[in-house]
Amino acid sequence: MLQPFKALSLSFKKAPLEIRELIALDEAACRRFLHTLHHEFGLTDLLVLSTCNRTEVYYSAERDQSPAIIEALGQLKNLPEVTEYFPYFDVLNEQQEAVRHLFEVAMGLDAQVVGDLQISNQVKQAYQWSADEDAAGPFLHRLLHTVFFTNKRVQQETSFRDGAASTSYAALELVEELTADVANPRVLVVGLGEIGADVCRHLGDSKVFTDVTICNRTRSKADELAQECGLQVLDFENLVQGLKEADVIISSISRQDPFFTRDMVERLEVLSYKFFIDLSVPRSIATDVEQVPGVLVYNIDAIQSKASAALERRLAAVPQVRAIIEESIHGLQDWSKEMLVSPTIQKLKNALEQIRLEEMDRYQKKMSPEETKRMDDITRSLMQKILKQPVLQLKAACKRGEADQLIDVLTDLFDLERQPDVA
Repeated sequence: MLQPFKALSLSFKKAPLEIRELIALDEAACRRFLHTLHHEFGLTDLLVLSTCNRTEVYYSAERDQSPAIIEALGQLKNLPEVTEYFPYFDVLNEQQEAVRHLFEVAMGLDAQVVGDLQISNQVKQAYQWSADEDAAGPFLHRLLHTVFFTNKRVQQETSFRDGAASTSYAALELVEELTADVANPRVLVVGLGEIGADVCRHLGDSKVFTDVTICNRTRSKADELAQECGLQVLDFENLVQGLKEADVIISSISRQDPFFTRDMVERLEVLSYKFFIDLSVPRSIATDVEQVPGVLVYNIDAIQSKASAALERRLAAVPQVRAIIEESIHGLQDWSKEMLVSPTIQKLKNALEQIRLEEMDRYQKKMSPEETKRMDDITRSLMQKILKQPVLQLKAACKRGEADQLIDVLTDLFDLERQPDVA
């Protein structure tokens, strides 16, 4: 029987944002949840993964524990009616489907933005928390190392991670390209539409941009996002001064008419280049702003076409990624099957070692230390040679799914039932 590995998943595919927000766990909550599931529920091979798009629990157990896990999640999040969220969860109780799901999540195949780079780092972080809690058993260790190796192959052998496939990340890439020759570029984000807020998060994570300021008509919203992303806030009354100082202005203002007019931008007295990036629909930067000397304007279409081209390259690479995943899963399954015969192999080694030591004990009283050493070396070597063929046959039988019969024969031949169980 294969490892009883299972998964429980709540993701953007079935759960709207308001539900995902209720269930989402920060690092401290993930660690507490791991502790509860490991110590109170006795679950092993535990991984708790929580991002803005998904909250998932992977675990090993003979029986489906998903209702109890969801109940415990409700207690952790103070959600008394958590049972009403059951339909939003996917329950994966077969080892193969749980394993394949984790591969697809970690590679970015199951992401909102196909090929999302962030998710593989989030899986690594979740694995670290599991290891810290001592909740990762041999199977999870092997599985995660196989996942990380597969991720490296995908990165090196395919174009699946090329370019920015999300609009907000494409906007960040554009800003990087435009300011490549500017030392410590100053970026000002005006307005906090959905894409604008995402761009702020990317800017906050970026090591390239250290001088980023947010300006919003509603100050509290700007303060909240600035605190989340580690950015500065500019009062809306001081916008003109902020526009004069910035190298890049990203506009994410929601209104029917353009906010930035040619007249306004001309009054900024642009001395070198100033880049305006318009993320708004309808546009918040007037079309004639680009006629101001030194001003370059990029609108949402330019950014989305950049994202679409990257997405097309990624989608074209999906079959190649799936083929690499299948190779990795096949190797993992071979290892899992071999794990089933490893207790028999260990018992056989122990039985032969016991015979060897008993025989050594009978004769070594009559031997000198040099003879004892030589006899020890000879008998060890002999034992290895005797063991080699049964071990190879067992592993081959495993791959054919025929190990049970051989295990029974070896157990009877060498009376392995008397050998203690291997931990």
